[in-house]
Amino acid sequence: MSIPLVIGVPLSWYLILSAILFTLGVAGFLFRRNIITVFMSIELMLNAVNLTFIAFANKLGQNDGHIFSFFVMVVAAAEAAVGLAIILTIFKNRQTLEIDEVSTLKN
Repeated sequence: MSIPLVIGVPLSWYLILSAILFTLGVAGFLFRRNIITVFMSIELMLNAVNLTFIAFANKLGQNDGHIFSFFVMVVAAAEAAVGLAIILTIFKNRQTLEIDEVSTLKN
């Protein structure tokens, strides 16, 4: 049995919020030059997808969206662990987190 998100709030509001969050994540990913900001933008996009999954699951009264959302959170946690380790290694070796300066393979 699915618990309604908020009584009286239409599904379209959740989808609009999710689209706005996803768009902000894409914009941050494309236009920012700091690795940490790009990393947070990817997490924002994943959370926007989770919001969509949960909204549709509650609207349809099924648990599939909750299960997919759980798997997305597991992938995001793994990405956070590996991604932060890579970011720390890059900072330790290069002393910078700017993508343009890190993108070259030579010192």
